[in-house]
Amino acid sequence: MTVGELMDSGLFQVVNRGDDLDRPVERVFCCDLLSVAMCNAPAGCAWVTVMGNINTLAVVALTDAACVVLAGGAHLDDTAAQRAVQQGITVLATDQPIFEAALAIHQRLA
Repeated sequence: MTVGELMDSGLFQVVNRGDDLDRPVERVFCCDLLSVAMCNAPAGCAWVTVMGNINTLAVVALTDAACVVLAGGAHLDDTAAQRAVQQGITVLATDQPIFEAALAIHQRLA
């Protein structure tokens, strides 16, 4: 599944359309502790978190995550939303808890 296909799946709201919609989503990663995500999020993952700040986008860029999914009703603050646009990062959102959001992605990957 690609980032674009995940966006078009109807599972999540699109907060920001990134630049690389043809990029494969290879796996799901869940973590809300940014330092742990920075060390462990695999490249090409769909990172599911409730952290919606500018530091989250920095971790996306550092880890080369394919996209970020804000779960549990989390949203980007204004500064982070501007940075997502500037850096071409795909950001999706849902009211679902982290587990359910990650499971929905995982089931599409299987």
